[in-house]
Amino acid sequence: MATKLRWGVLSTAGIGWKKVIPAMQLGELTTIDAIGSRELEKARDVAARFGIARAYGSYEEVLADPEIDAIYNPLPNHLHVPWTIKAAEAGKHVLCEKPISLTVAEAETLLEVRARTGVTIGEAFMVDCHPQWVRVRELLRAGTVGELRSLVGFFSYFNVDPKNIRNQADIGGGALMDIGCYMVHAARYAWEREPERVVGSIDRDPAMGTDRLTSAILEFSGGGQAIFTCSTQLVPYQRVHLVGTKGRIEVEIPVNSPPDAETRILVDRGAEGSEWETFAACDQYTLQGDAFSRAVMGGGEAPVSLENAIGNMRVIEAVFRSGKSRLWENVGG
Repeated sequence: MATKLRWGVLSTAGIGWKKVIPAMQLGELTTIDAIGSRELEKARDVAARFGIARAYGSYEEVLADPEIDAIYNPLPNHLHVPWTIKAAEAGKHVLCEKPISLTVAEAETLLEVRARTGVTIGEAFMVDCHPQWVRVRELLRAGTVGELRSLVGFFSYFNVDPKNIRNQADIGGGALMDIGCYMVHAARYAWEREPERVVGSIDRDPAMGTDRLTSAILEFSGGGQAIFTCSTQLVPYQRVHLVGTKGRIEVEIPVNSPPDAETRILVDRGAEGSEWETFAACDQYTLQGDAFSRAVMGGGEAPVSLENAIGNMRVIEAVFRSGKSRLWENVGG
């Protein structure tokens, strides 16, 4: 294998060419060498814009390219698992966009595929690689907030275009799958264990059928609670607060941290005072690509493992069940 992992991209999805491709081209361990689209001209346009060596008119051709080591899969949610399987069976490692699947059962099929093919499969929660979240975990483990008892999160944007894939219920659109998954992930990341049960409230768009406003409580053993709201039809906003018995942490831009500006978290130590900790500008997609590549090249685990991805889906699925039953639902059934 080369000194850098050679990547191919499936589709010309916006998140790919707007954020991930240019970021990964700056990586120490990553190169983007091929891109495929069902429309060859689209692939050629993106390839020309970013200096990508090879453009293909199908995803299959990317998977068949012998000079590609790993695949970045930013396809619509319902295509995540099918094309991750095809990539793995072609011998390619796979970094798949979140959420990794539409259901827990679908995600679990990837366990057998990974065991059979021997490739690395991970979910693209790039936030785990950002220094601000690395610092949050460090502070929590050090007991800076005392016992973590509460996480409160909010994430929203406004989009009512029925043609947008995020507004198509049958292919995994809606607030919880698109952005609520980050809040679920943040809670599991903070407590470093799974919630025992959840309760959720879901308001669906009457025309599109997607959840346009979802709120949930995740209950952790020991009395911890994560409470979040996500929406596809509210003013854009995001924030995460982590509150403990001795202090609190506020993450100002928890998900969409800008690659060209500083980010910061507020560390409130109660009686000892508070201060903002500032982090230099960095691109979390660059860091994610390098972390995944390092794992592959060193035989380690993906930054967000397949098991972690399945755990997140279990919580999401339980929230959806609760939205229908209007009752507390155990995670995992």
